[in-house]
Amino acid sequence: MTGAGMKLGAVVLTMGNRPEELRLLLDSVAKQHGDPVEVVVVGNGSPLPELPEGVRTVELPENVGIPAGRNVGIEAFGPGGGEVDALLFLDDDGLLANPDTAELCREAFAADPALGIISFRIADPDTGETQRRHVPRLRAADPMRSSRVTTFLGGANAARTAVFQQVGGLPDDFFYAHEETDLAWRALDAGWRIDYRSDMVLLHPTTAPSRHAVYHRMVARNRVWLARRNLPAPLVPVYLGVWLLLTLLRRPSRPALRAWFGGFKEGWSTGCGPRRPMKWRTVWRLTRLGRPPVI
Repeated sequence: MTGAGMKLGAVVLTMGNRPEELRLLLDSVAKQHGDPVEVVVVGNGSPLPELPEGVRTVELPENVGIPAGRNVGIEAFGPGGGEVDALLFLDDDGLLANPDTAELCREAFAADPALGIISFRIADPDTGETQRRHVPRLRAADPMRSSRVTTFLGGANAARTAVFQQVGGLPDDFFYAHEETDLAWRALDAGWRIDYRSDMVLLHPTTAPSRHAVYHRMVARNRVWLARRNLPAPLVPVYLGVWLLLTLLRRPSRPALRAWFGGFKEGWSTGCGPRRPMKWRTVWRLTRLGRPPVI
């Protein structure tokens, strides 16, 4: 089967501080084979630089965070992104390595009607290496192996707009961290599949997630929210207990650990949004895919 006739859009979120990288990314999208990919660039609390003709733009007066900013991009294509069949979500300092990525997405979605999300492989533009944390599965030693997975990479993926129309968008209040897993769990619970594809490559400089000042607090707070929102009640303490142990074993610095525990406390003391625990058959499905929702 082919994806002929499938309309693709792309959402790029930027804070306006990488104009050269953004232009290169947009050039790589424009060079994709097949029908043109329509692009929306969302300025997250910053004015946008001059952009190529035909690129849609949205300028937000303040930084609303990554998930809320991407949701604005989705809605720029109509309710639930309905003007297109699927959307690419791309980091503004990334670059599509090959001109056939859009066509590969079309073909993958056309071949598997239950495929809801595709996670791309992220590779360093200088070394070609893929960090283990960018392979969305526990067995991450071989990034060149494509597989079915249980989550995806937020700034290097493609998703059917039907997923958003069925289960909703990314969780706005998360601001940063774990918003992809929240959406992934809801999509899987609704019967969608998620694939990691090593042949769909986004070039992106190697960075550490802890470069963000809010990293440790947000990771801990959102981990608690993720569990409270999505897991059956008996699994909530198991999941969070495992992550508490893993965090301690990684021996973070004292300030990082203090921020982490502050976020963990905040996750329990603040609202997490609507609670919709996944079905037990989804728990079993995640387990069969190699990542039971306790880790």
